[in-house]
Amino acid sequence: MPKAISKIAGMFVIPAFVLSITTYSVTAQQNTGYQKPAQEIQDLVNNSVKRQTLFNNTGDYIVILERNTFTEINVIRRAAFKVAGERLDSKGGNIKQEYFTKITVKNLEFNQEIKLAGLPNSYKISHVSFSPDQNLIAFCMEGPNGLELWTASLVTYNAKRLSDQPLNSAYREVYQWAPDSQAILAKFKVAEKNNNRAKELSPIIFNSEEKALSTSLHLDLLQNAEDEALFEEHFTAQLKTVFLSGDIVNFGNPAIYKKFDYSPDGTLVMTETINAPYSYTVTLDKFAYSTNIHDKYGVLVKPLSRTPVLDNLPIGFDAVFDGKRDFQWRHDKPQTYIWVEAQDGGNPNYRVSIRDVIYMQDMDDKKPVKLADCYLRFKGITWGDDQIAIVTERWWRTRTERRVFIKPGNQSYRVNLWDRYYEDSYSDPGDFLTIKNEYNKDILLLEGNQFRRFDPSNVNIFSISKGASSDGDRPYLLKFNVKTKVTDTVFRSRAPYYELPLHYNSSNGKLVYQRESFLQPVNYFYQNIKSKKEYQVSNFDNPYLPLNGITKRLLNYKRVDALKLSSTLYLPKDYSASKGRIPVIMWASPKIYKTPGAASAVKNSPFKSPELSWNSPIYWTTQGYAVLELDMPIVGESNDTPNDTFLEQIKQNAVAAIDELVKLQIADRDRIVIGGDCYGAFMVANMLTHYKGYFATGIGINGFYDTALTPFGFGQEERTYWEAIDLYKKFSPFNLADRLRTPLLMIHSNEEENFDTQPDQSKRYFAALKANAIPSRLVLLPNESHQPEARESVFHMFWEMDNWVKNVIKK
Repeated sequence: MPKAISKIAGMFVIPAFVLSITTYSVTAQQNTGYQKPAQEIQDLVNNSVKRQTLFNNTGDYIVILERNTFTEINVIRRAAFKVAGERLDSKGGNIKQEYFTKITVKNLEFNQEIKLAGLPNSYKISHVSFSPDQNLIAFCMEGPNGLELWTASLVTYNAKRLSDQPLNSAYREVYQWAPDSQAILAKFKVAEKNNNRAKELSPIIFNSEEKALSTSLHLDLLQNAEDEALFEEHFTAQLKTVFLSGDIVNFGNPAIYKKFDYSPDGTLVMTETINAPYSYTVTLDKFAYSTNIHDKYGVLVKPLSRTPVLDNLPIGFDAVFDGKRDFQWRHDKPQTYIWVEAQDGGNPNYRVSIRDVIYMQDMDDKKPVKLADCYLRFKGITWGDDQIAIVTERWWRTRTERRVFIKPGNQSYRVNLWDRYYEDSYSDPGDFLTIKNEYNKDILLLEGNQFRRFDPSNVNIFSISKGASSDGDRPYLLKFNVKTKVTDTVFRSRAPYYELPLHYNSSNGKLVYQRESFLQPVNYFYQNIKSKKEYQVSNFDNPYLPLNGITKRLLNYKRVDALKLSSTLYLPKDYSASKGRIPVIMWASPKIYKTPGAASAVKNSPFKSPELSWNSPIYWTTQGYAVLELDMPIVGESNDTPNDTFLEQIKQNAVAAIDELVKLQIADRDRIVIGGDCYGAFMVANMLTHYKGYFATGIGINGFYDTALTPFGFGQEERTYWEAIDLYKKFSPFNLADRLRTPLLMIHSNEEENFDTQPDQSKRYFAALKANAIPSRLVLLPNESHQPEARESVFHMFWEMDNWVKNVIKK
């Protein structure tokens, strides 16, 4: 054991107060203040940018949204309220909502950037969308009391606020355009109730049933009557119709809205509203709710369904509610809706030939008609017209997917277009391209031909796939004839670039795509598919200058059972084998597969630019380390449960990678570090506990280490603790804390929102390691959730990791 670490029985660090230290020492707690890593890492963090794009229907306009990936610790949107599994900030907005600080609108037809007048000098915006007539964009902007509703004209280029009343953004959708583009239906806050929220106290009683039911554990659940009152106050919203002319009209009465959706013709609105009594055992998304249809003024027209609290589902990932579910409008008809009903009681453990049935009914009809049978569980439908829609079915236990061609106008018609294992990336056709129709609803982008009027089935659809291949990902745009099943690759990414199609207009052949290479940032281009003439839309600066000179390559090798593996290797600037072996950081997260074929597929692309997130290991290349994004498949064929051989397979994966790096003369066996976050941190602790001598140290971020605290499943494990108690105990690093001998650094966000990875997981494991005099260090990051957002936190994480690793391997 290295001398620098052998004296460290345990340390506990909270970087919240400024108290300078320069060396590690044996203490129960150290308040170090936030520290900074090497300047190269600081520069990468400071310059990291996140972007999103949005297109109008024809692809003539692109909206580019930007923000810095990380922010300052003092402006992190902290949770002021934690109720029903949701977390809200002090203004009542959901803290998971992403905001952007720059909006750019470009007219691609004239290669013109549009400057919007009327925006403040600095702003935070979200929920951006085009109007159905494509003449406006709507968005939400943060105001003094919460989100405000704004629009910007693509004719006059002026932005204006439609209302200074604060929107209610606590839960799900905030607004929706009316199909005629003349109004927006939006959720607004209601007047706050009095501050005396507490109700009369009473006992809280729970009952269980005499059958096995699906159970899960969650944070931030309702616990008493006071929580209920707080929940109602912040989640109750008043729907209002905001006319572009300036009038604002209430829609119905205040309610807690789970969903609201205009009918295609704009005369009706389908709503889902949460019902009391509220549950103390599940989160908001599983509360009881009612589904109803109203007229456009909010008057109830037709009640559809009342769904109870979903706290008694059968055990299994394919379990669903036994009743009418998944109500939605048919996108190509004025007033037709569908729903789904399970034929197995919602229980995936029952053997039946038909799992789900989809029903359809027009508002004028008295009886529904059966639209389609689903042999697997219904997952979604992409509408086209009377002659085509695509139903997607999936079954988790076998990882099977079917995409089925149906004709809504002919309920007896059914043709399987794709039957595949959905984890098999090589066979993935990708996502279907859609276009807004005259009702402002998404329908399939169709390309007919001269014979379709005689044969309605003779039509092409389009999809965009990441294009997984043995050479790495090569995204493509695919044209597929649903009758002949003949495919045509319209566009495919070309080396040395990674090019991802974003939008395609089949009527004029204009394709918009993003292009990047390993050390060139994402920029946007478009071309006419026929002429191949290309135009560059953006010219963003390279934020990755400290990475200049490093190299990236895909390593292909095999583990001992002959399973093919592919990992991504990054080597530091000016590295060559002649300079000798260097320290290696391996970063991994296990991924579960049912088939060896899917597990052995090549992942990633040698041409893709780095994603500089909080958990990206590529930063380490600037400090002279080799970095390996380690392929970590866990395979369970046939009816085997993959986790049964979890320990054996993580070793096989790691050993194969180590042997390959040693053979390539990159690594020596004494200076290899293993790290990971969440499920990866669990893997790290197990690796170090069960297999000594392979790694010099380990790093775990926001992990879970005691499986007794995750008794209803972990890492896609479907069995409960009591069904596989030996497995749970065997995989629990906490249970075997006395066996760990390799130094371990743990970092955990103090405001973690996921139950399985709550901070107590790291605290308990650290206490167990300390009690057994195991060298370890625990660092807690204040105010951070599962994905740290603050620069200070990310800086400190890398400082901790850098110092820890250097002390261990004596770099």
